Amino acid sequence: MDLSIIIVNFKSKDFTDACIKSIYEHTHIISFEIIVVDNNSGDGCMGMLKEKYPKVKGHQNNENVGFSRANNVGIRLATGRYLLLLNPDTIIFDRALEKMIEFMDAHSDVGVSGCRVENPDGSLQKACRRSIPTPVVAFFKISGLSKLFPKSRILSKYNLSFVRASKQIEVDAVSGAFLMFRSEVLDDIGGLDEEYFMYAEDIDFCYRAKRKGWKVMYYPHARITHFKGESSKHLSMKATKAYYDSMAIFFRKNLERKTFIILRFLVYFGIWFLKQIAILKVMINIKRKVGTKD
Repeated sequence: MDLSIIIVNFKSKDFTDACIKSIYEHTHIISFEIIVVDNNSGDGCMGMLKEKYPKVKGHQNNENVGFSRANNVGIRLATGRYLLLLNPDTIIFDRALEKMIEFMDAHSDVGVSGCRVENPDGSLQKACRRSIPTPVVAFFKISGLSKLFPKSRILSKYNLSFVRASKQIEVDAVSGAFLMFRSEVLDDIGGLDEEYFMYAEDIDFCYRAKRKGWKVMYYPHARITHFKGESSKHLSMKATKAYYDSMAIFFRKNLERKTFIILRFLVYFGIWFLKQIAILKVMINIKRKVGTKD
C-alpha cells in the first residue's frame, strides 16, 4: 500500500463526502486506503460511507476525543508506506496525492511534507508553510508587524511571506490540513501528541520529526483547496480555548527551557490575556446571534 489517508470527521459529513469523491477522481496510479474516524458527530457520516464508499475504513468514536487522539486511531489502522492526515473540508486537485508520493519517493531524507493549500478563491493559506513560533517570531505575528512588513525575513518569519508561494522550500512545519509523512517517522517519534485537543499538534509533530533529523518540506507543485474551520465552527467556545491552550502546551513542551524566566512569564501572560479577549468576543457573538433569533 502506497498511502493511507486519514480523515477525522466532526459534523462535516457533506465535506467528507466531497473530499473522498475528489480523492477517487484525482488519484489513479498509486495504491491507497481511506480511513475515516468520526468523533461522535451524529451527522450520519458512517452510514454515508457504507452506502457510497464501502471500501473506506470507518471507525466511530463514542465521544469527541479531539483531533490528535482521533488521528492516532486512524494511524494505528494504517498500512501504507506513507500516511496523510487530511482535513474533511478539503478538495484534491490534479493528481495532488500522486505528485506528493513521487516527490517523497525521490527525496529519502524528507520525513514530512505538505502541499500548496489554497483558500476557495485560489489564494495561499499561509499556515501551509511555517516557522516555529518562538516568543520573538510569535510577537511579530501577533503584533501585526509581519502583516505590515510581509517581505521582511525577520518580521515575517512565521508565515514565510517573503518567499514566493511557488518555491519549494524546507520549513519548520506544514499544515495539519494536509500533512504527509513516512511510516518510518512514526518509529522515531510516535503519533500526534494527545495532550493537544486540537491546534498546534501539527507544529509539534513536525518539530519532533526535525529533531530526529528528518526534513520537513513545502512542495507547491501539488495543490488542494481547504475551506477551513468547518469542524471547529461547531465548537466555537471550546475551539477558542483549545487554540490558546495549545499555544501554552507547545511553549511549555518545546521552548520554555530555552527561554529566560522573565520572558517565560510574559509569554504565559500574553497567551492568557489573548485567550480572555478571544473568549469575550465569542460570548458577544453568541449573544448577538441569540438576540437576532429573538
